[in-house]
Amino acid sequence: MEDVLDVYQRPYDPEHPVVCLDETSKQLVEHTRVPLAAQPGQVACEDDEYKRCGVANVFMAVEPIVGTCMAQVTERRTCDDFATFVRQLCDVTYRDATSVVLVMDNLSTHSVAALYGAFEPAEARRLAQKLEIHFTPKHGSWLNMAEIELSILSRQCLDRRIPNIAALTTEVAAWNLRHNADPSPIRWRFTNADARIKLCRLYPTRGA
Repeated sequence: MEDVLDVYQRPYDPEHPVVCLDETSKQLVEHTRVPLAAQPGQVACEDDEYKRCGVANVFMAVEPIVGTCMAQVTERRTCDDFATFVRQLCDVTYRDATSVVLVMDNLSTHSVAALYGAFEPAEARRLAQKLEIHFTPKHGSWLNMAEIELSILSRQCLDRRIPNIAALTTEVAAWNLRHNADPSPIRWRFTNADARIKLCRLYPTRGA
């Protein structure tokens, strides 16, 4: 925890951007009856019955100090999907950076090994050398600021029935474009000094 909180105190450095990464699943749901659009004096109506159409995954990477993010929809959440997303971060979103300071949780797919499983060794090594990885502790995913951005995405874009991955991809891309047109930096104020007071019970006690 203290390691991650120290990272969040670093001043802005475009050569070494701090980026938080996380993902969430989205249940794809289709209407079984055509909804009735809103009309003067009548609210929109949709039937409670629906059809499940599978589950998709949404990766989220956010640069808290700047407020910009990159959201990407995938069919699954495998090691290869993670590796491909990280390569896009390194080679497209932050291609001019010397390194990417990556904060993420300890999910089994979140590892340098995933890069070696997806790419040739030389390519995996190249990407690994551009990453400075910091993991949030077990049960400490609240320290990952990408969760804040995923919560906003869920409220503004995903809180309705979306029938298929093509529609989900289009909606998430449109949301991402609007978000980055007027980004809002995340003002993280919880520090190690705060943690040592508010979470003192979690620290080891020392004998007299």
